[in-house]
Amino acid sequence: MDRPRLLLVPAFTELEWGIRPLLEQWADVISFDLPGVGAEPPADRLDRQIVVERTLEKLDRVGWRSCFVVGDGWGLVTAVQIAVARPDAVLGLALGHTKLSYRRQGDRAPFNAEVVAALTELVDKDHEQFLRYGITQATGGSIDEEQAAEMVGRFPRAMIRAGWEAVTRDDVDIGELLAQVECPLLFAKHEGCLGSTDEGFEDAAAAFPEAKTISVPDAPVASEEFAEALRGFCFAIHPEDP
Repeated sequence: MDRPRLLLVPAFTELEWGIRPLLEQWADVISFDLPGVGAEPPADRLDRQIVVERTLEKLDRVGWRSCFVVGDGWGLVTAVQIAVARPDAVLGLALGHTKLSYRRQGDRAPFNAEVVAALTELVDKDHEQFLRYGITQATGGSIDEEQAAEMVGRFPRAMIRAGWEAVTRDDVDIGELLAQVECPLLFAKHEGCLGSTDEGFEDAAAAFPEAKTISVPDAPVASEEFAEALRGFCFAIHPEDP
């Protein structure tokens, strides 16, 4: 039997996925950058629909008829939208920093409004400092300064603000999208995350009790524990060769 296939959905760039080498030990893996990032051709407009369309085109080009979709943080909406768009192709959906919306205000808000506001201010003032230090701090060090420095080389200055606005908008009900997904689910919580709240994860887990859950000390994009949990999740659905 072929190895599992993983589509890693980033918030901005494939460089976020620090665990990719671990995953490539047992799976075929593809990821991507947002339009206009690195060598990725820019789009006339930058919004989630464009990102989803580009991602589906990539799946078609590599000829994958089935795969597991893995998203984290600000990439959650794209990951879930892909699962909704290709229900027959997505074998399982794994989500880090799982939440039902990007809401920052009100009771049991899934995001810490102060952290998001501080990052937005840093984006406006100094895009390089945002990439080098803002992302590092927001992920509790799970994305280190070396990775952040690589990101600086991929992002045009004009892209940062437009990209940040596109991926952080609270205009999609993630829970409503997840209700349309019929494949197995894996939800991961980042313990001690500065941006995501405990209540946001708790509400997602309660709304989808059939989902497998895991709590990890690092951001899932950088967590060896998440990589191992993902391996078990995938092979429970896609058994290893005898």
